[in-house]
Amino acid sequence: MEVIQTNIKGVVIIEPRLFKDDRGYFFESYSERDFNKQVGEVHFVQDNESKSSYGVMRGLHFQRPPFTQSKLVRCVKGAVLDVAVDIRKGSPTYGQHVAVELTEDNHRQFFIPRGFAHGFAVLSPEAIFQYKCDNFYHPEADGGISILDTSLGIDWRIPTEHAILSEKDTKHPLLKDFDSPFEFGPF
Repeated sequence: MEVIQTNIKGVVIIEPRLFKDDRGYFFESYSERDFNKQVGEVHFVQDNESKSSYGVMRGLHFQRPPFTQSKLVRCVKGAVLDVAVDIRKGSPTYGQHVAVELTEDNHRQFFIPRGFAHGFAVLSPEAIFQYKCDNFYHPEADGGISILDTSLGIDWRIPTEHAILSEKDTKHPLLKDFDSPFEFGPF
């Protein structure tokens, strides 16, 4: 696997090594040994999958301490624009984001460490999205910032009139009105 550093330390894009022949392809989608060696020591405990149609936007979500989560995400069918926003108080990159297109063809994965809000927009007619989490989901720890906050400067590549959001996701605060529960520190 190749690890691509982004403009925010700790947030990385992973390109697996693909083996193709006339039968199709094969790749290792996850190796704990390689991940821990090249990205960092993370112990994933839960895998999730969602299916969405074009225009669905999910996020920007996080889990509050002590139930914070790192995520390793990928799109196994279709295409999504996936985004991580730094919400760590005191971070030199606070409020900045990294966006990456994840598709069934590029097989890229995106690692979002703890202290980041995460969201995605579906760019294809349908998308199946998978992610690993390093902590179990706790509904009482749900948090979010508005996925439509224009101050974040995210080009979601979905016209506003085609955006489909859950009721919950329309109620998250803007970044300027948000009191982050995360402190900047080493990963």
